Amino acid sequence: MHIPRVKPYLSYFMRTIRYLVRAVSVPALMGLLFGCCLSASAQQGLTWDQVKAKFETGNPTLKADAANVDEMKANEVTAYLRPNPQFTLSTDGTQITPYHGVWQPLVGTQIQTAFSYLHERDHKRELRLKSAQQGTQIASSQHKDLERNLLFTLRAVFVQTLEAKSVVALSREELAYYDHIIKISQDRFQAGDLARIDLDRIELQRVQYESDLATAEVNLRTAKIQMLQLLNDKTPVDQFDVEGPFVFQDQLQPLGTFRQIALTNRPDLQAALEGLQQAQTNHKLAVANGSTDPTFSGWWTYNPSFNNPYAHETLGLSVSIPLRIFDRNQGEKLRTQIDIDRNQQLADASRAQLFSDVDSAYAQVSSNLTLLRPYKTQYLTQALYVRDTETYAWQHGGASLMDFLNAQSDYRNVQMAYLQLVGSYLTAAAQLNLSVAQEVIQ
Repeated sequence: MHIPRVKPYLSYFMRTIRYLVRAVSVPALMGLLFGCCLSASAQQGLTWDQVKAKFETGNPTLKADAANVDEMKANEVTAYLRPNPQFTLSTDGTQITPYHGVWQPLVGTQIQTAFSYLHERDHKRELRLKSAQQGTQIASSQHKDLERNLLFTLRAVFVQTLEAKSVVALSREELAYYDHIIKISQDRFQAGDLARIDLDRIELQRVQYESDLATAEVNLRTAKIQMLQLLNDKTPVDQFDVEGPFVFQDQLQPLGTFRQIALTNRPDLQAALEGLQQAQTNHKLAVANGSTDPTFSGWWTYNPSFNNPYAHETLGLSVSIPLRIFDRNQGEKLRTQIDIDRNQQLADASRAQLFSDVDSAYAQVSSNLTLLRPYKTQYLTQALYVRDTETYAWQHGGASLMDFLNAQSDYRNVQMAYLQLVGSYLTAAAQLNLSVAQEVIQ
C-alpha cells in the first residue's frame, strides 16, 4: 500500500539521473571515476609484507651496508693477486770518445735483458684469499644482523601505528557514543527530568573523550612519520597508511623450539663463528709469511766480452733466497694466536647472549598472553555489560550520576588497557622474532 507514495520519488530520482548523464560529458565522467579510483587506491594501507619489501629496497642505511659487503668481495681479488715479474734491460761498453785515434763506439757494446720472479711458498696466496673470503662472509652476516635489528625497529613502529589506529577508532566510537548520551541528557533536561548541574557534569566529561582522540591522532601521525623515515618514503603523511591484524595468537611453542631456531639462524652468532675461523686462517697465514720466498732470475746477454771469445750471446740464471737469520714475524704469529682465543670468547659470549635474548622475549610474550586471556574471555564482556546496564539504569532513574560516569570511565579504561596489551604482545612477539632471526609469530 506504500507503492503510490514511492513512485513519485522514484520517478523524480530517475529524471535527475538522466539529466546528470546528459549534462556531464563522457570524458569528464571518466575523469571523475578515474580520480575516485586513484583516491581509493591512495588510501589503501600497506600490509606488513609490502612495508617490509619497501624497506629492503629503500632504506639508505641498509643499502650503504650492502655496499660494504661488495667492497669486501672486491678485496678477494686483491688478496689473490700474484707478484708481477720484473724485466730489466741494460747496456754497457759503448765507447763515447776516441782513444789513441781509434773510435769504434759499438764494438764493445754489451746488451743484457733479465727476468726475475718472486715465488711465494707455503700457500700464501691461497691463505690470503681464504681470509678475504671469510671476511666477506663476516660482512655478509653482519649485514644480515643489521637488517634483523632494523626490521625489528620497523616492526615495532608498524605495531605502534596499528595500535594508534585502533585507539583512534576506539576514541571516535566512544566520543560518538558519549555525544549520543549528551543528546539524551539534553532531552531529559528539556523535559525537566534532569537537573542543570547534572547536565553540566555530563557535558564536562566530553573533554576527556576529545583529549583522548586528539592524543591518539597525534600518536598515529608520529608513528607514520617514523615509518616513512625508515622506508625513505616522501609520501605525505595524510596519504600514507598501513593495515594488518591487531590481534594476538593464543598459541605459543615450547621454549626449546625457539632456542634451536635461534642457534640456526642468528646472524650475529654466525658472524662470531666466522670470525673465529678467519682468526685461525690468519694465524696460518702469519706462519706462512715467516717462510722465505726465493726469487728466480734469468738473463740473456749480447756481446758479453767474457773470457770465451766465442761467447757472443750468453744465458745466465740465478736463485736468490733470503737468509732467515732473524724471524721478523714472531710478533704477528703471537698476535694471531691471541686473536684466536679472543674470537673464541666472543663466540661463547654471542651464544650466551642468544639464549638470554630468546628466554627474555619468550617470557615477555608469555606474560602478555597471561594478561590478555582474561580480557578476551571476561573483562571486555563485563565492561560492556556494566556500561550498558548502568546507562539504562541511569536513564530510567535506577542509578546515580556518579555510578553512570564511573561505568563509562571503566569501560574506556578496560578497552584502552586491552589495546595497549595487544600492542605490547605484538611488540614482544617482534622481539621474539628478532631473537630467533625469523618470523615465528606473525
